[in-house]
Amino acid sequence: MAASPEPHRYDTPFIAADHLPNPTEPSPRQRVDSIDLLRGIVMVIMMLDHTRDFVHNAALAFDPTDLSRTNVALFLTRWVTHFCAPVFVFLAGTGAYLQWARGKSKKQLSWFLVTRGLWLIVLEVTVIKFGITFNPDYRFVGFFQVIWVIGVSMIILAGLIHLPKSVIAVFGLLMIALHNLFDGIRVVGFRGPTQPMPGLGTRLWILLHQPFDGFPILGWPSPVVFVIYPLIPWIGVMALGYVFGALYRGHPQPRKRLLVIIGSSAILLFVIIRAINIYGDPSEWSSQKNILYTVLSFVNTTKYPPSLLFLLMTLGPAILALAFFESDAPRSLIRNFFVTFGRVPLFFYLLQWYTAHLISLLLHFAFGKPTSFLFQAPLNFGPPPQGIGFNLGVVYLSWIAGVMLLYPLCKWFAGVKARRKDWWLSYL
Repeated sequence: MAASPEPHRYDTPFIAADHLPNPTEPSPRQRVDSIDLLRGIVMVIMMLDHTRDFVHNAALAFDPTDLSRTNVALFLTRWVTHFCAPVFVFLAGTGAYLQWARGKSKKQLSWFLVTRGLWLIVLEVTVIKFGITFNPDYRFVGFFQVIWVIGVSMIILAGLIHLPKSVIAVFGLLMIALHNLFDGIRVVGFRGPTQPMPGLGTRLWILLHQPFDGFPILGWPSPVVFVIYPLIPWIGVMALGYVFGALYRGHPQPRKRLLVIIGSSAILLFVIIRAINIYGDPSEWSSQKNILYTVLSFVNTTKYPPSLLFLLMTLGPAILALAFFESDAPRSLIRNFFVTFGRVPLFFYLLQWYTAHLISLLLHFAFGKPTSFLFQAPLNFGPPPQGIGFNLGVVYLSWIAGVMLLYPLCKWFAGVKARRKDWWLSYL
């Protein structure tokens, strides 16, 4: 489930971020290029996952990480996209800290986080919902995905920022480390109009920690929400990202060493805890038919909600990448390409849903395949029609085409944000 070179706009991925090489004399125009680069890379990778959702012939048939049905290429196509959501949420917290470091008062920052968070939630159930479904069914509020999680987490962070950083760090670490203790708690959500309405406690638990469930807002036949991203532990991830932002108030060389230490430690901790196979993820790894599939089982951690091991596995390498991406050398064409997307992430995120969906529609129409499922209301969704979708090669070609189509638009919008200072640009 935007950025600007202007001095008071931070977006990671929905708050812009500037480089602060000196804690007492921050440069008003320099950006944290490494953050833009990492964010741009994961945005592009994210579109691969959504293109697969619309184009692949098995997208509606089974989970691509199900080792009993998948193949290595399909597994890795899905697995690599696991890095996207943790990076989005974590760096959103980092960007919030950098806003404060640039001179915003805590009161001003809180107001921005609340209003920005509410705006993201509105986008989730309107613009994004229609991009996913191409169906305005009023009975369905929408899928609560990463944008909803970022929105709510920002609203909560608006209060947390008034606490000492040490308290915020402990809060985030405890939420991430301990939430798997509650994996066994399952409640019964909405099962149809003939079933009882879930109680308030049930609905709250679904919002907090139980994915792939939903409920009517006010009771049937009021509109239904479907929760894919529960709030825990994403709130803790953003809180840790906020504390992490303090590293960007110092000089690059000490920061780079710390990034290497933090990232390497997270990866090592992942390997140790995963090898023990007792805690940290609701799904244990096991020996498979060969060594390669055993390795896939080892890294096949749980995203919904993100387990402790999932977050160590994804955020560790991401933080290492930030260290690797720090460079004073002139940008290459490839680096510029990804940085462009990293500077306008929300703009790209919104457009990529429509682009992937339209590419799938055009492909199905051109090859005489059924298209009705691309317009089907979620509440009426049944078994997918026979003969839909294409192989993984077509998925990759469609993804590349979609990214290339969006690049000129993103470059144009990045230029608009660089030239103008309209207040509403900070919300896109």
